[in-house]
Amino acid sequence: MSENQTISELGESKLIDIIETLIFEDTHKKLLRDDCFFYSFDDLAEDRKVRDLEIVLNSDMFVSTTDRPPQMNPFQMGRKSVIMNISDIIVKGVEPVNIIISLGIPGNVKLTDFNELIHGILNGCNSYDMNYIGGDLNQTQEIVINPIVFGFSSGKNIIHRHGMNTGDLLVSNGKFGLTGVGFDILLNRKKDIKYTENYEQSIKSVLEPVIGIEAITLARESYATASIDSSDGLARSLRELMISNPKLGFELEINKHIVHQEAIRYSKEYDVSINKLIFDAGEEFNHLFTIPPEDFESAAEKVSQEGGVLYQIGEVISEPKIYLIEEDRKSIVKNWGYVHFGDHR
Repeated sequence: MSENQTISELGESKLIDIIETLIFEDTHKKLLRDDCFFYSFDDLAEDRKVRDLEIVLNSDMFVSTTDRPPQMNPFQMGRKSVIMNISDIIVKGVEPVNIIISLGIPGNVKLTDFNELIHGILNGCNSYDMNYIGGDLNQTQEIVINPIVFGFSSGKNIIHRHGMNTGDLLVSNGKFGLTGVGFDILLNRKKDIKYTENYEQSIKSVLEPVIGIEAITLARESYATASIDSSDGLARSLRELMISNPKLGFELEINKHIVHQEAIRYSKEYDVSINKLIFDAGEEFNHLFTIPPEDFESAAEKVSQEGGVLYQIGEVISEPKIYLIEEDRKSIVKNWGYVHFGDHR
């Protein structure tokens, strides 16, 4: 079997065999070959000593024409398709357990690229101790990766979007602006190699994102009142929290806790709006939480003990607006973040 073969020369059954072989070589586990997947909630509840066990699922589609920068290779595509789904599960305070993936692949994709795609998927799974248990395979006009990630948790430990209160602190597990810089370079300035050298962390944030697991600690200790991931941009994520918490809004302060130093440098060097970089860039995968002020210090300490970090970037206010404080000036944030199907706000 030649690495230069296209997958249309192999056929669906052979490709499924290849996927199963790669999974077994990587994890020593086999695909669950059946029409459906089965789990006993009784066994899970007994193992985890949980009585109000809930299944938590997420599905985000990766489509090559809209989600893949030209510089992204098949391994990075596969890995990112997993990471973007894991993020939404973890931010709820739930550990991802299994993943089912439906793959749409053009027939002219070379076998070597197909193998790299699967290796990327497995790398994303292994990074978070998650099992790739099966899915579907079809021929499409472009690469489409549609995972379903799920885990299990006690209902009382899940951090929902709703639940925040006036006076809660707005907290993030990462600084903003890197993907704004990364996308601007990869999509608009891609011919100049110096950007790759000077803004490597920004580019890597787009091609090889990582996510923190601070939410697991916050859920276990019941510190957070609400949470959301920032994959659609900071501005849109905050507005989604406002939808789930009517009559409440946010006050943010531009400081060292909210903006990544690389974004500040890029903004100054190339005259790009810092607000656009931090509020509108998608796929940041930072996690946002609201935490009562009296709990923040102990929450930050507990998270730090487990290798994570929390940054205070603002607070919840009793007005449905987003205010930005910058050098003693207060203004309303008008950015909306990333939206599909154009701008129809």
